[in-house]
Amino acid sequence: MSKLVQGYEVVIGFETHAQLSTNSKIFSRAPTAFGAEANTQACAVDMALPGTLPVMNIGAVERAIEFGLAINAHIAERSIFARKNYFYPDLPKGYQISQFEIPVVQGGEVSFFLEVGKETVRKTVRLERAHLEEDAGKSLHEDFIGQSGIDLNRAGTPLLEIVTQPDMRSSEEAVAYAKELHKIVTWIGICDGNMQEGSFRCDANVSVRKPGGSLGTRREIKNLNSFKFMQQAIDYEVRWQIDQIEDGHTIQQATVLFDPDTGETRAMRTKEDAADYRYFPDPDLPPLVIGRDWVERVKGEMAELPRVMAERFVQDYALPEYDATQLTQSKAVAAYFEATAKACGQAKLASNWIMGEVSRRLNASEMAIEQAPVSAAQLAALIGRISDNTISNNAARQVFEGLWNGEGEVDAIIEAKGLKQMNDTGELEKIIDEVLAANPKNVEEFKAGNAKALNGLVGPIMKASKGKANPAQVNELLKRALFA
Repeated sequence: MSKLVQGYEVVIGFETHAQLSTNSKIFSRAPTAFGAEANTQACAVDMALPGTLPVMNIGAVERAIEFGLAINAHIAERSIFARKNYFYPDLPKGYQISQFEIPVVQGGEVSFFLEVGKETVRKTVRLERAHLEEDAGKSLHEDFIGQSGIDLNRAGTPLLEIVTQPDMRSSEEAVAYAKELHKIVTWIGICDGNMQEGSFRCDANVSVRKPGGSLGTRREIKNLNSFKFMQQAIDYEVRWQIDQIEDGHTIQQATVLFDPDTGETRAMRTKEDAADYRYFPDPDLPPLVIGRDWVERVKGEMAELPRVMAERFVQDYALPEYDATQLTQSKAVAAYFEATAKACGQAKLASNWIMGEVSRRLNASEMAIEQAPVSAAQLAALIGRISDNTISNNAARQVFEGLWNGEGEVDAIIEAKGLKQMNDTGELEKIIDEVLAANPKNVEEFKAGNAKALNGLVGPIMKASKGKANPAQVNELLKRALFA
């Protein structure tokens, strides 16, 4: 599915930091709530005061196990913590506790659907690993009497760093992957997914190469905090790298930032390699041992996963895989669909309406499905009136509009707007006879073998019935009259 840009293949890998939804930090009991006054949520452990020792937060481990189960990964029975050495003012220990050689989650994959031209294709991105680590603090660059400030509230906050293989070949794929990953971590409840608050931070490793060539030098775009900026940043970086290569320059490995005001990336620092961090096992933390019984207990307590629910929708409701995947983008959408399908007994029609008219109106109103003014029961009632031929599909859209605007219930709106289909055979036959008598040319052309001439007869019939005729019944009676 490679999409060439100016003759180059784009190669993208992702590193995502998901802040885990624990109430306390990964190695201390300090709180993790967002927005507190600077340095009010940093204890002696977070500040690296002499004599303090880290103690593992079991809740962080269980959230890592949940993620591993959600992506079909291997959960290591034994993993170790390491010290990642670098010197920033907001890193009080002078190192970050992370995992290097043996991460807790190994392998796994994330699959999603992608629109390619007029086709919808399934794409799978392989994950390399997901490991536990602590967050650093934050440098504040307001003027503190001519100096920067340091806020250690975030220091020690538990993170799960999720690393992919370089499997993505366009910014569209990258955004689709990030959205699917976001769905997974929020669905299982291990992360609130708030990108503005930094709970879900994405770093994109971008390089370009000639098709079939070896991997190019990557540049890492840090801390992309919206899907819109993610696509803009990757697209700009790709064009920039290609222009540099075409002008005879060599790409230098670097960490870059995206400026949404200019739409450009700019180098922040040269990119370090693993050796530069001088990893070594943390002597203060024993190996993390996860027995199979622990994994099974966590698995038993987890809610139904989106991919499992999608498989059930295919099996139980005979939905296409694409529909089932779209309907399991959130728990709320899935619940709305199931309630509608069970109430009306028309799962595919329910799927079509939710993915179509309901989604369109929600997007236009910038609303979540929980805020939809049309309940699942009302949508089911509307679908029921389509199924029993009380109203046509066109009329159903008018009824839906009325439901959305709070004009009453389905039957009341149908009655008030006069939208009932005309199902009286005798009345329809009379209209058809009149239209055939008024359009002899169309009749002759149809009988001569021009099937399209039928459309020239259906239109006047529907007009004469004021749009109330059942189109299927019109076609049946019209053909019967023509062949009589």
